Amino acid sequence: MLKAQFDHTNCSDCPIRHRAVCAHCDVDELEELEGIKYYRTFEAGQTVIWSGDQMNFVGSVVSGIASLTQTMEDGRTQMVGLLLPSDFVGRPGRESAPYDVLATTDLVMCCFRKKPFEALMSSTPHIAHRLLQMTLDELDAAREWMLVLGRKTAREKIASLLSIIARRDASITPKQKTGPIVFDLPLTREAMADYLGLTLETVSRQISALKKEGVIELEGKRHVTIPDMRRLMDEAGDDSDGGFLI
Repeated sequence: MLKAQFDHTNCSDCPIRHRAVCAHCDVDELEELEGIKYYRTFEAGQTVIWSGDQMNFVGSVVSGIASLTQTMEDGRTQMVGLLLPSDFVGRPGRESAPYDVLATTDLVMCCFRKKPFEALMSSTPHIAHRLLQMTLDELDAAREWMLVLGRKTAREKIASLLSIIARRDASITPKQKTGPIVFDLPLTREAMADYLGLTLETVSRQISALKKEGVIELEGKRHVTIPDMRRLMDEAGDDSDGGFLI
């Protein structure tokens, strides 16, 4: 169903068009991308690719969320990143995947055949430049996330993650600039605990505290309303301008 929804979507009408690797492309360049793209869908829990497997595609997350996971020799695993809508998957010039990529929710990806995409990068500076921008943004976000994991309290970690997801959702699906921000939390509390290095009990306790104090409103376990984004940012210990990873 999700794949059918996007199969006939032109690049110019794509919901992630203004944030994805094609953001700076002109009409002719978009037409070239159209010729090498295809959509893939994955159900929640399905593996997109295993670490070490050969990657014959690259692409962007259109909807849903995927996780990047690294497995140690003794079998222990650690979630090392999240891929949100418009994030890029794969590395041109690299033959194999460095991490396991797992669909955390139902996932739709706009994929490009790898070799033609690499050739297009050489002839299309807009794509190469945008990919460099995204890589540097990802590096900045990774450095900021080191601060989250290393220095922030459990409450600040939860607030930081909620603010990241809320701001990305708002950037992909434009809403009113004022008023509450509403979104569906794409991660289970178990996944949040894994990503933040917390116990499940701590995650549940901190979410309940944020709800009780009115920082967030929660309908069921996943439907989140943020009445005042600035207050959430204060709880996260970030600047009110939105912090990182927008």
